[in-house]
Parts: sequence; C-alpha cells; structure tokens
Amino acid sequence: MQQLVSIIMPAYKAAKTISDSIESVLAQTYQNFELIVIDDCSPDNTRDIVNQYVSLDNRVKLISKENNQGVAAARNTGLDIVTGDYVAFLDSDDKWDTKKLEKQIQVFKNQDVDVIFSSYYRFNSTGIKNLVSVPLAVDYSQLLKGNCIGNLTAIYKFDRFSSVRQKKIGHEDYLFWLEIFSNSPAVKGIGIQEPLAFYRVSEDGSNVSANKLEAAKWTWNIYRKHLNIGLTKSIFYFICYAMKAVTKRV
Repeated sequence: MQQLVSIIMPAYKAAKTISDSIESVLAQTYQNFELIVIDDCSPDNTRDIVNQYVSLDNRVKLISKENNQGVAAARNTGLDIVTGDYVAFLDSDDKWDTKKLEKQIQVFKNQDVDVIFSSYYRFNSTGIKNLVSVPLAVDYSQLLKGNCIGNLTAIYKFDRFSSVRQKKIGHEDYLFWLEIFSNSPAVKGIGIQEPLAFYRVSEDGSNVSANKLEAAKWTWNIYRKHLNIGLTKSIFYFICYAMKAVTKRV
C-alpha cells in the first residue's frame, strides 16, 4: 500500500495563482496524497476557487480561518490535522514538477532518510529566471551556514517530528528546518539535484522575503535570539548565509 503524503498549502489573496498551484499537485504521478489548503482570511475569492476543487476531488480539503494570522500559523493549522506518513509544503503561488512526489517517495523507499529536498527554479510570468541548486546532503551544522532547503521542495517523515511547529517570525521556514535537524545528530537530509519545483518571484525578479536588509535581520535574529548562538559563531554563520543568499539569485 502506498504511503500517504499530506500537502499543506497556506493561502492569502491567492486568487490569481492558486489554481496553478493546485493543478500542479493534482497532476502528480504519485497520487496518494491529501491537499490541505488553509485560507488565511483572504479578502478575494480564493476560497471560492478552492471550493471548486473540493467539490471535484475528495483529496482536497479547505480550512478557512476567521482571522488573518500569517503563514506560520496557517501551516501549523495544517500540521495539526494531517493524517499522512509524510508532510510537504507548497505555497499558493508556487508549483511542482509532475514527478516531484514520485521521485522523493522512491528515495524514502531506498534510503534511510528523514528529509528530502531538491533544486528548484525561480520564475515569473516572463519565464524561468534561474536555477537554485542544492547540496547532495545536509546536516544541522551545514544548515546553520544558510538555508539550502527550499520549503516548497521539502518533504519529511511526520511521525518523527510531529511536535515541531513553525514560529511567527521572519524566515519561519529556516528556523523550522533548523529545529528539525537539531532533534538529533542522526537526522539525515538528502538533496535531489534535479529541479522539482518552481518558486514564483515578482516581475522584477524579487519578492517580499527577498528584501535583503530585512532578510539579514531575520537571519541574525534566528542565530542570536532563537538558537542562542554566541556572537563569534553567529558572525561566522551570518557570513556563510550572506554568501549563499547571493548565489540563489545568480
């Protein structure tokens, strides 16, 4: 029997893009999944669009929040109700390659691994902007030097990390993966070199999280406040992070 993948999709004012995101999930060659869309009190017709899919496919579920609480809270709402063996994330403006889940599940079957992620493309309406490549493997010490795990590409064993939740901070996904890998030195992450996802950026090639100064503050805050890393080591990790951040946009 195929193992179930729970896909969590937070959505806010996503009427223009969410159909593409949902269609990329429904088109997966690995079909044993549940797609949980959490609408974060969108003022547009995001919910109406999702409800159309709910009526057509019982694997699609919609959770509507009464108040806007942000992307971390939306993902946590999904994590509270998942029923799958594995959990994956996909935002409502990004997309997956059709074989994304199939290839990752195959790696789970063949190797003893906890987290799998992949390379991905950055794109907008004009086409693909660039490729973001990933290492073949990652551990906690490597992850401290910069987030090489694109949230839209990752999938992990839920039962091992079922208590881990995202915090309402900048770079919430980065801290989430750091907390997962800090669970034990034995936590193993593997990177698939083939790009299996598409990360949408704005028409000028940027997006909200790409504000360099803001992103730098978020990263420093994670090192110093949330992980309580000393000043010298924080400076070292921050320099490594800055170098990786540049390569993502080259």
